Amino acid sequence: MTSLPSSPSLFPVHWAGELLQLLPERALWWPEARVLFVADLHLGKAATYRALGQPVPGGTTLENLSRLDALIERHVPQRLVFLGDFLHAAQARTVLATVEGWRARHGGIAMTLVRGNHDSHAGDPPDTLDIEVVDEPFLLGPFACCHHPQSHATHFVLAGHLHPACRLYGRGHDSMRLPCFVSDAQQAVLPAFGEFTGGLVMAQAPGRRFYAVGGESVWAVPTLD
Repeated sequence: MTSLPSSPSLFPVHWAGELLQLLPERALWWPEARVLFVADLHLGKAATYRALGQPVPGGTTLENLSRLDALIERHVPQRLVFLGDFLHAAQARTVLATVEGWRARHGGIAMTLVRGNHDSHAGDPPDTLDIEVVDEPFLLGPFACCHHPQSHATHFVLAGHLHPACRLYGRGHDSMRLPCFVSDAQQAVLPAFGEFTGGLVMAQAPGRRFYAVGGESVWAVPTLD
């Protein structure tokens, strides 16, 4: 199991009247309900590209699951919610034996997958994984759990899909792109949890907040008001 720092620098936020924690592992923790939210694992993405003849590195599935293991050990969630794109494609089902072994180690945790666009191509996880599969929005407390960013009439939306990133600028022409959490008035988008997923630099907008992820820290980025 991957060993993570004993005290990583999380960032607390209050959304929908609830205290949540933005984790540097690119996940969201809801302490009161003991729910861990993760977006865009894209398990098997590298394997899919290798099947197409692309020379991409292996081991990303094990790395993703090892990071989840460490988060589960630290926070002891009662429920794990995947905000879409659990598997990358139909070809990615070759990694399912590995995923089944991982799931067996966490049989006491309820798991829910909110279907994303890649899930529609890859198909639902097999019943042996014991993962509840639902369409968006999946209502959980004050939150509407979705894959695609959207508005909801009564609930605060938690979504993925965009793999959000922000660009930080230094002196001269120096800049750095980092994954980030992005929040608007009634919606937040999580960064992609999976390795080898890329990212979309999000535009600034009035009232939009960015929380950059780098190393073992999450921090608020100055934005427009």
